[in-house]
Amino acid sequence: MYSLARSILFRLDAETAHGYALSALDLAHRLKLASRLGGTRVDDPVELMGLRFPNRVGLAAGLDKNADHLDALGALGFGFVEVGTVTPKPQDGNPRPRLFRLPERGAIINRMGFNNAGVDHLITRVRKSRYDGIIGINIGKNLTTPVEQAVDDYLACLVKVHAYADYVTVNISSPNTPGLRNLQFGEHLDALLAALREAGSRLDHETGRRVPLAVKIAPDMSDEEVGLVAGSIAANRIDAVIATNTTLSREAVVGLLHAEEQGGLSGKPVFEASNRVIRELRRHLPGVPIIGVGGIDSGEAALAKVEAGADLVQLYSGFIYRGPGLVGECARALRAARSRRRVPGSERKPAT
Repeated sequence: MYSLARSILFRLDAETAHGYALSALDLAHRLKLASRLGGTRVDDPVELMGLRFPNRVGLAAGLDKNADHLDALGALGFGFVEVGTVTPKPQDGNPRPRLFRLPERGAIINRMGFNNAGVDHLITRVRKSRYDGIIGINIGKNLTTPVEQAVDDYLACLVKVHAYADYVTVNISSPNTPGLRNLQFGEHLDALLAALREAGSRLDHETGRRVPLAVKIAPDMSDEEVGLVAGSIAANRIDAVIATNTTLSREAVVGLLHAEEQGGLSGKPVFEASNRVIRELRRHLPGVPIIGVGGIDSGEAALAKVEAGADLVQLYSGFIYRGPGLVGECARALRAARSRRRVPGSERKPAT
């Protein structure tokens, strides 16, 4: 069913098709047809960050920026869904066209630019949702906010989403907001993480509800740079790291239509780069949960992420190319591997 729908949708502009596909999922959910799309959640619970995940397969941020489709997406079998990136104020993002498919490589280039309806809209949608899985909320800064004042935007979002998120992701790695990736390094990163850790701990104490903090990083780092980032994550007691966001590299797509478009490249071409970062993070952060994302288009690819050192995985481009059936395929592969003790961490005590 999905292959037929994809053949139709892929004749349209990528962003237009994206909107139609989400609307179709909403309709299928209202008609209780999610099971026909592969929407049966695989039971493979794991405890990380003090949270109980129904299974290890999640949806990456970016697909549902405003949580407008949370119920429909959650019904497809995900163990957790991350919404956003959301900013304090609504913003349109970059001009269209800004989303491009490279089907020869199972890849996507986007320069969306944190287009979203603002944090208040997202909160309203999350409050109305009936999704019973883990909800992550991914936060960022507005384009018009200087990088030097970025911490103010992150803090504003954290304060507002704290009551509604199971975990919060700090997105400092999108290539589509000028200067944002500078926050991944040195004093900028330490100052940002220290402020968020202090605010998060205060909110946890005030509400009696602990909300873990995760940081999402880029694949375009040397091993030395990954080590420095890991040091900041450990020093500021950040609960988890998501590896990775999109890449600026075009090495794997040279010569293809749209390959020279500006923006972040996701899908198969980022698979190995993401795995390299995961391995390096695991070496530096043996007890910190890692969420692996980048190029997962099969159960075996999901398993490779976990074998590199990830505890959980997220889907994005592979989900667009393969459809909802990929969710269950990956969850079953990880469950089967864990039962055979192939999955690293199946013998160690889960990090909390």
